[in-house]
Amino acid sequence: MRPMILVLSLVLGLVPLVGVVWIFVSGMIVLSPFSVTMDGLFMTLILLTLSACFLLNAFWEMRDRGMLGKKAAPPAKTPAAKAS
Repeated sequence: MRPMILVLSLVLGLVPLVGVVWIFVSGMIVLSPFSVTMDGLFMTLILLTLSACFLLNAFWEMRDRGMLGKKAAPPAKTPAAKAS
């Protein structure tokens, strides 16, 4: 079940980016000369926020599985207090 969460987070993180590309292709946002419709601006902000949430979740999931960088060292054990 856990690998499915990672895959689903990656897919749902990349799909909104396709929507952002479509907004630029359809002309709702044009960079030269700069022109923006309100629909294009707010839809882009919403899609980027959704994408960031899902990709952050995927990042955390990959980090917890040890797929990124070094795995964190376990906390050091402290010696137990001697009973008197």
